[in-house]
Amino acid sequence: MSKQKCNNPKFIDDVQFTNDCLTSRAGLNLFVRYLRGIYIFPHIERLFGSIRKHPKGAPIDELFKQVLCFLFDGTSRHLIHFDSLTKDAGYAAAIETAQEGMVSSHAIKRLFRAFSPHRTYLFRRLLLHLFIWRLNQARPNLIQLNLDTMVMDNDQAHKRQGVKPTYKKVQGFQPLQMTWGRFIIDAVFRGGDKHSNHGDTAAQMIRHVVRMIRTRYSQAVPIIIRMDSGFFDQDLFAEMENLDLGFICGGRFYGDIKAMLTALPEDAFDHHFGKVDEDVWQCFEFGDRRKSWDRFYRAIFWRPLLEEKQYLLPGSRPGTLVYTNLGMDGAIDQQLRENDFGYMAETNVVIHSYHQRGADELVHRAFKDFGFEELPFKRFLPNSAFYYTMLLGFFLFEAFKEDVSQPVVPVTAFPATLRRKLVDVAAKIVKHAGRTVLKVTAVTMKSLRFKELWERCLKAQPFSWA
Repeated sequence: MSKQKCNNPKFIDDVQFTNDCLTSRAGLNLFVRYLRGIYIFPHIERLFGSIRKHPKGAPIDELFKQVLCFLFDGTSRHLIHFDSLTKDAGYAAAIETAQEGMVSSHAIKRLFRAFSPHRTYLFRRLLLHLFIWRLNQARPNLIQLNLDTMVMDNDQAHKRQGVKPTYKKVQGFQPLQMTWGRFIIDAVFRGGDKHSNHGDTAAQMIRHVVRMIRTRYSQAVPIIIRMDSGFFDQDLFAEMENLDLGFICGGRFYGDIKAMLTALPEDAFDHHFGKVDEDVWQCFEFGDRRKSWDRFYRAIFWRPLLEEKQYLLPGSRPGTLVYTNLGMDGAIDQQLRENDFGYMAETNVVIHSYHQRGADELVHRAFKDFGFEELPFKRFLPNSAFYYTMLLGFFLFEAFKEDVSQPVVPVTAFPATLRRKLVDVAAKIVKHAGRTVLKVTAVTMKSLRFKELWERCLKAQPFSWA
């Protein structure tokens, strides 16, 4: 008779408390150490230090550190959670704050209610200088930006100043945001009824961002901006051409455009192939000038012909129309040729570039995963300040992935993934011989390369006000 291995269970007989300093958020220490390593807190203190009215109150940099850790942690979406954190000695030790220095939810609410419109604008300045900081590290020879709005659904919290009906048929806010890769580099917080190209907000944002790039990074780098049909406006096109920018903007199917495309024979279309031969599009290029315009622009129409080796019926081929100034022998084409990007004006490349807007939309999804859509205050200004603080935290979160956590968590990971893998780590904080030590298990130290990440936090390039 063969011997069978007997696995006797080890039952837990009792539950008791411990006075040891334990935390389940050891990964927050990496983020705090990274923020110290890039010297972000002196800039926050310089910009927002005047909000502090009394020396007995918590320092502004400490308030922002705790808010940024609250967002990075993502355990709760309610400000009242700060009251629970004041009683958690392990959490305080993990973020390198004395327990008596932990602030309550009331202090956080007073912080955001103290913001004026001018102080809120300072967030945009900080974001743009952080953008230049990342540009100077990446040193790209071509900058492609995306301009779009993002709906923040506040249907369940509609008693908010500025919450209005949006095009997605929900009550909420609709900020205008400009992105570069995974980073949101500038934004204007607006009510939900403000459409994409409302007023001159988009033109002002473009001028502001381009001026920063030209003065702080490079005078000659080509800049291309992608937009959807909500920005289909000849005045905006002219503004970008005056700034020597390239643009790819979604078009609108007016009656004459539809009639022309419908009358085209099949042999008038060229074929555009995707990354794999299973996807084929029909494309047609022409010049168009609307009745109120003073010049023609290049227009490209395409529709799917073959998807996953299956032909589509004519009536089930949704088409896409874009307008661009690439390939029209303007200043942007000269810049592209000088930087060996002349191929960007080719029809296939323009189509592929516009398809990349799908990836740009993922930035908004990641931002909502990092923060939250339902803002906590009833007044517009505190909500605006809180929104920009989420943008600041999200920018630093993306920079943290590149500079620190990349060996363990891919830079494309969403916030929830990084939190589960890197933040939700158990540890014990001990003090001896005048030193404070964060102790994690041997498995965590090896699988997450925790010591290596801990050392990388202070090796990142410091942020300087360019």
